[in-house]
Amino acid sequence: MTSSGCFAEPASYRLSAGLPIPVLKYGAMIEFLQPPGWPRPSGYSNGVAARGKVIYTAGQVGWDSRQRFPSGLPEQVEQALRNIVAVLAEAGAGPEHLARLTWFVTDRQDYINRQRQVGAAYRRVLGRRYPAMSLVQVAGLVEPQALVEIEATAVLPD
Repeated sequence: MTSSGCFAEPASYRLSAGLPIPVLKYGAMIEFLQPPGWPRPSGYSNGVAARGKVIYTAGQVGWDSRQRFPSGLPEQVEQALRNIVAVLAEAGAGPEHLARLTWFVTDRQDYINRQRQVGAAYRRVLGRRYPAMSLVQVAGLVEPQALVEIEATAVLPD
């Protein structure tokens, strides 16, 4: 059985008596946390334990380098994720090092209605890496045109 964890499902990941085995992946020790008997989540992991240098990004909104916003949620998600990848690159990290994402959306129903397009945008930027994630609806964001803001935590190998 493989994990539906954060860094593409490693072939070497196995469950032994329902307990996860840590995997050496991308030079960092990664452990996907899946409590026994819980259903496997779709598109995220319940938890990730990792050892290495921790990188925290500020919340990234979906604007480009000239602070222009695309009009829709999927487009803003894609740009916000590209912005996260750019910040991670400054530390020598990439999407494969992501351990956690926290999403803040201004319209939960829009997110639900456009989940397929949001998922496609996510995979274009991050591939099939599914870190621990939370999504929170907020009344508004500091930038009035922003529909989403995403914070990231990544772990680089020691």
